[in-house]
Amino acid sequence: MPGTRTSGRRQPGRSRPIPSPASGLTQLYQELRGELLRFLVARTGNPAEAEDLLQELWLRIRDAAPGPVANGRAYLYRAAQNLILDRLREARRREARDKDWSDTQAETVPGDRVDPQPQALDALIGREDVEVLRAAIAQLPEGAGRAFRLHKLEGLPHAEVAARLGISRSGVEKHIAVAMAHLRRRLEN
Repeated sequence: MPGTRTSGRRQPGRSRPIPSPASGLTQLYQELRGELLRFLVARTGNPAEAEDLLQELWLRIRDAAPGPVANGRAYLYRAAQNLILDRLREARRREARDKDWSDTQAETVPGDRVDPQPQALDALIGREDVEVLRAAIAQLPEGAGRAFRLHKLEGLPHAEVAARLGISRSGVEKHIAVAMAHLRRRLEN
């Protein structure tokens, strides 16, 4: 029907835009903002979280599809309550997820948590493995050993290792391949 658009835009021959149902809801939101904030603070106990929820409510009603709302006030309060419930559900899911992760990180004994630090035997085995690795690195051929130390231990890129050793990048790659093969053989024994 011509002349009855509800988009909130000015129409030819009219001095004021026709409000859409969504703009009526946003106007009601503006009027009830203080009440809604008090409602949210009372429910959450946290003024900052209440402000966040109020902002989220604003975004939802601003982007809501236009349509008839029988009781705008009840609609806004229900939407605010739903946002609180969504936050609570999300917090519970996060806590359960964090607890599941925490439980996988440390063995549990009924009623107690076990220290996740390695036990003495594990630490001893780890130190022995480190010593075997150090000895294997010390036995690397000279060029392979220098390239390996610069790249793997000092973290230099291949190009910088090549510049320091005065060789090509492919030369560095070959030295590192030789070093890795040597270390694999030594560590398998």
